[in-house]
Amino acid sequence: MTLRVLGVDPGLTRCGIGVVDVETNRRATMVAFGVVGTSPEESLDQRLLVIATSIDEWLDKYEPHVLAVERVFSQLNVSTVMGVAQASGVVIAAAARRGIPVALHTPSEVKAAVTGSGTSNKDAVTKLVTKILRLDAPPRPADAADALALAITHAWRAGSGTSNKGAVTTGPGSQSLTPAQRAWADAEAKARRAR
Repeated sequence: MTLRVLGVDPGLTRCGIGVVDVETNRRATMVAFGVVGTSPEESLDQRLLVIATSIDEWLDKYEPHVLAVERVFSQLNVSTVMGVAQASGVVIAAAARRGIPVALHTPSEVKAAVTGSGTSNKDAVTKLVTKILRLDAPPRPADAADALALAITHAWRAGSGTSNKGAVTTGPGSQSLTPAQRAWADAEAKARRAR
């Protein structure tokens, strides 16, 4: 079974959106990506309305099985955190209205899943997303690449719709996994053995 995940990198000025289909062998394919932009000159209610309308359109058009959203984390700039939290709330509510499950992932979780290191920079994430999805060019802007990375992360952590116990890291079919996918599957297996 293929798992379709819609990833969202929330923000008021730029809200990245990406849709990925992931097979049970963790092979990920990009379906669509984009960015919803709003102007700081617009009122907050109008900015949130633009995001809400856009996310409704994406959810209706692509019918994801699950929504993956970047978890809001504390920064020094409180106004930025508030804007991200407000955009996240609009997105989460849109999914809830449709009965679509929502998963939250921290930036370091996403970086670790896609690159193998939770401290990677945005360029490294974009480069690996491009490779994992077998794209001819990097998804731009970075907000779109981050949304795709969120979708990939969730699908890999969820086991692509199957139990993580069935993840294949060696043997037949393992050649289709990227190095990052193999590293992630190996880390999951090691964590299970340590329990």
